[in-house]
Amino acid sequence: MEVNADQTKYMVMPLDQNAGQSHNIKIDNSSFERVEEFRYLGTTLNHNAIQEEIKSRLKSGNACYHSVQNILSSSLPSKNLKIKIYRTVILPVVLCGCETWSPTLREERRQRVFESRVLTGIFGSKRDEVTREWRKLHNEELNDMYFSHIIVWVIKPRRIRLAGHVACMEESRCVYRVLMGKPNGKRALGRGTR
Repeated sequence: MEVNADQTKYMVMPLDQNAGQSHNIKIDNSSFERVEEFRYLGTTLNHNAIQEEIKSRLKSGNACYHSVQNILSSSLPSKNLKIKIYRTVILPVVLCGCETWSPTLREERRQRVFESRVLTGIFGSKRDEVTREWRKLHNEELNDMYFSHIIVWVIKPRRIRLAGHVACMEESRCVYRVLMGKPNGKRALGRGTR
């Protein structure tokens, strides 16, 4: 069995970033080098860099949004067409590699803020019936008008789908064995360090 050189690396993400020694793992005839970062699904993974990756994705999404902002803020295209543009042009840029993310509440909030900004650009402002002044739409109003799952609810099923995909692989696949396998040997006596 020949393994691609790009697939012969692994990374440990301990709670304590200084924990652990740098060593290689051998499975069957394949040796896996321990690295501090690598690219997977277009995403650079490294210790606690999910925050940086999400920031980078949102920055790319903002650039993409600004490139089509004239279309989205125009009154000529319908709202449905604008939503399709958002879903097919902007959202894939932001969600590329999201299957590997484990975002915190702070990152989820950043994603919701980004989506609210884009949806505000799509739906525009609303005239208040009492004061007759124009105002920005509230998040609840945007979500009601969007008729779709918010960005955070799109990410979670994708992560589960990737895990299910790996779980359905053949038992001989390395990815399957890493997900489903049980380490050999015994654990050292005493409490683990955190």
